Amino acid sequence: MEEKNPIQVADRLFHALELLAENGAMGLKELSDSLKLNKSTAHRVVTSLIYLGYARQEEETGKYEPTFKVVHLANQIMGRVEMVSLLRPYLQKLMERAGETVHFVERDGNEAVYIDKIECFQNSIQMVSRIGNRIPLYCSGVGKAILADLSDAEIQAVWENSRIEQRTEHTITKFQEFQKEIQEIRKKGYAVDREENERGVRCVAVSLSEPSGRGAYAFSISVPIDRMTEERIGVLAGELLKTKEEIGKMF
Repeated sequence: MEEKNPIQVADRLFHALELLAENGAMGLKELSDSLKLNKSTAHRVVTSLIYLGYARQEEETGKYEPTFKVVHLANQIMGRVEMVSLLRPYLQKLMERAGETVHFVERDGNEAVYIDKIECFQNSIQMVSRIGNRIPLYCSGVGKAILADLSDAEIQAVWENSRIEQRTEHTITKFQEFQKEIQEIRKKGYAVDREENERGVRCVAVSLSEPSGRGAYAFSISVPIDRMTEERIGVLAGELLKTKEEIGKMF
């Protein structure tokens, strides 16, 4: 039995975009025939693509063609894949030295997105994080590490555009206190999440920026609180900074 897209509008939009990408400029009749839609419906579909920035109409011929927005999306995806592939050996070694789970994230607006996870299976307690999950910048180790690389004005903009909430009793919810935290991170070179996002889990993180400036990244070691003493925070921070230095030599 042939499966059908439950969202018909999305099906038509992507089908039209695929046709334009494959054939180049197409007239409305040609497009409507290929989509098996009447002209008015086909026109609404391609008008939506224009509105979203994925298509344009040629002034001279009136034909429709795809824009480079989809190429930009593809480059973003490939950039992530490239960074994950490049850093995976370094993060694997970090996991082995630390004996704990390592996460790799990329900034996306006011949040960080998990784009890789190197699980350590020697411990009975495993991290519940998943690739693709999002975490606020203001209350996470990786987020604070990324923010510390920004200007004070940029940090304030992120703060003001974030939904600041008391996730745990340790979450910093006053901007003045957060500014002091950022200064401490800049001085030490690493950030610590002391159960600010999730009870029972501490995290140590460092930032990582590409020379091209295309993306802002961070990687971290997350540990249940019973294994993360103040002394161990210092040890793991040293391992993170060592790995950051090794990665820096590659760029």
